[in-house]
Amino acid sequence: MLKVLKNLKNSFWSVLVIILLLVVQAQADLRLPDFTSRIVNVGIQSGGIESAVPQIISKQDMENILIFSDNDEKITENYTLVGESPSKEQKEIIKDFLGKDYNIEKEKIYVLNDIDSEKEDELSEIMAGPLMELQVVTSEETASKIKESLTANVSEEQKIVLENMSILDIIKSIPEEQKNAILNEFTTKINQMQDSIKEQAAVTEVSNIYKNLGVDTNKIQNDYILTQGLQMLGVALISMVSAITIMLLSARVAAKLGKTLREKVFKKVLSFSTGELNRFSTASLITRSTNDVQQIQMLISILFRVVVYAPIIGIGGFVKVLTSTDSSMAWIIGIAIVGVLFVVATLFIVAMPKFKKLQELTDKLNLVSREILSGLQVIRAFNTEKKEEDRFDKANKDLMKTNVFVNRAMSIMMPALMLIMNAIMVLIIWVGGHNVDQGIMQVGDMMAFIQYTMQIVIAFLMISMISIMLPRASVSANRINEVLETKPAIKDKEETKKFDPNKKGLVEFKDVSFRYPDADTEILEDISFTAEPGKTTAIIGSTGSGKSTIVNLIPRFYDVTGGELLIDGVNVKDVSQKDLRNIIGFVPQKGLLFSGTIESNIKYSDDNMSDERMYEAAKIAQATEFIETKEKKYQEPIAQGGGNVSGGQRQRISIARALAKNPEIFVFDDSFSALDLKTDAALREALSKKTHDKTVIIVAQRISTILNADQIIVLDEGKVVGIGTHEELMKNNETYRQIALSQLSEEELDKKGGN
Repeated sequence: MLKVLKNLKNSFWSVLVIILLLVVQAQADLRLPDFTSRIVNVGIQSGGIESAVPQIISKQDMENILIFSDNDEKITENYTLVGESPSKEQKEIIKDFLGKDYNIEKEKIYVLNDIDSEKEDELSEIMAGPLMELQVVTSEETASKIKESLTANVSEEQKIVLENMSILDIIKSIPEEQKNAILNEFTTKINQMQDSIKEQAAVTEVSNIYKNLGVDTNKIQNDYILTQGLQMLGVALISMVSAITIMLLSARVAAKLGKTLREKVFKKVLSFSTGELNRFSTASLITRSTNDVQQIQMLISILFRVVVYAPIIGIGGFVKVLTSTDSSMAWIIGIAIVGVLFVVATLFIVAMPKFKKLQELTDKLNLVSREILSGLQVIRAFNTEKKEEDRFDKANKDLMKTNVFVNRAMSIMMPALMLIMNAIMVLIIWVGGHNVDQGIMQVGDMMAFIQYTMQIVIAFLMISMISIMLPRASVSANRINEVLETKPAIKDKEETKKFDPNKKGLVEFKDVSFRYPDADTEILEDISFTAEPGKTTAIIGSTGSGKSTIVNLIPRFYDVTGGELLIDGVNVKDVSQKDLRNIIGFVPQKGLLFSGTIESNIKYSDDNMSDERMYEAAKIAQATEFIETKEKKYQEPIAQGGGNVSGGQRQRISIARALAKNPEIFVFDDSFSALDLKTDAALREALSKKTHDKTVIIVAQRISTILNADQIIVLDEGKVVGIGTHEELMKNNETYRQIALSQLSEEELDKKGGN
């Protein structure tokens, strides 16, 4: 898999941007629960007041707070009592809270000094207790109880006086010892409470202090919620833009990687000899360059999110849980992770063996489909449609069953994981609800904990998903690497030679032997002959004697395994394949045309070829007669494989394609078999004029095609059993004589040979 991923170096900058954006998105997503917590805890529950430190406070309220404090100096040193001449900064603070029309002279006000956040947190801890005590003592229920206890043993007159006094005035007026006894009782109870409860009660009292001054507390709350909400939307927008950009870039990187892999596979396949093509099979190579590449492309499109985003979210979320919320519920996250891993591991064990089989079955289906479509005429001719339908149905059902099994397994995963996630959410609400009820945590913290837990679970879910996709993509990567790492049996040497211009067109076989890869016996043995320019060399023999194999050695479709094959005086292994094939015009046994037009097929060797050269090649190949009958002439469309023209027409266009190339050496591998005798004769006569200074090698089954050849090579079971002209072989070679007499009478042979 890593070998395939090395191809991402072409998209280095895009990958770098994706990683940076993933970090940005992860950080943004991790901040969102904090905003939720603050909006609920501070904005809704605390009325927008963030701490137990009032920004402004009346002198009277400050005195009331100091009644319950043992740190009077630490509190007052952080405040400035504003009189008739406040500073500019103090005016701004008062204006923000009380409006520009507030009469400062009317009442002296304490304004918080400009202190740092650390000092403000310290002051909040000092003031939280006194503020809560003030809030509790001044409540009607507590005030009634205190008055009741104080008036229990006093006269009726004193009782009436105390009843009409406020609780704070009573506390101020009673003896110090009695006051301390009352306050210590409250302090003891308050110190036993959670910090969150004390802070919440203190913030409530701060709100009362603001109200006593006439501050619009609704505005404070609305401003806080609006500010936090806008910040939250801004962070969410950053996350959204990052996510969209990441998706676009990831899709682009994945598509580019797919394109690169397809190009590499295609170029590699083009370098394969026939041996490598037979080893992989056409259907398998098509699957590897399409379906297998698609699997890797799908993986890459989400891989970065898993490698970068998921760990940041998972680790970051866990850290946030431990630091920003109540860590006593962290065990719930552990349960969630164990549940997710259990489900994924189970499916991993069950479904994984099927992934490799999926690709193999896809290969099989492609192979069967290709065979059936290619051989449709034969299938119809033999009425075996039902048999082939059954064969296709079996391959299709095997693939379907495996796909169904994998998809069922995967379809179970999502509901199971959703069940785990919802169960975890219920558990958090259950435990968190009790904690809220006991004052251990606040509602906003519980909501943030839910969000962090979901982020952590989803991060593990993403990692689990990639762990399922990765093996299948890994199988595909191995199949692609198998193609890319295959060393072609036929390759150019590092230092190649040039052809000898003095031996132009000369083809020499010197004791050539050949066996197919992994074959036990030689297909050709000790083949020796020379094909000279200006002469026609014909090769004939019974079926399977090695005729096509010999001509396939000339353009190096295969390499000789023994002896030497020289062209233009140089061993074909010592020259580049490009240079070698540039001087050869090869017409295969089966005429293959490409989708396009007649013109594009004839001009296949050179798109810039002149029309005159194309017309001449078509005329020599006897193709003009049927081309001129077409509605669009040379612009007539040709279907894939030449399926919309006859076998003879296809063969003549193939011959015209080789002639238009105007090479040094012409090789015709039984290329006249689809032509009638009249067209065959006319073509050979026109060809002899065109190729008077060229080397022509013809493989033929028909004796009439090669009667006038300058040299005829007779093959039998991979060996040369005769070389000579038609007349010489008729006299001296029994194998040739039998082949000839099996096609024509002796009189016809004598007559044709004399022409």
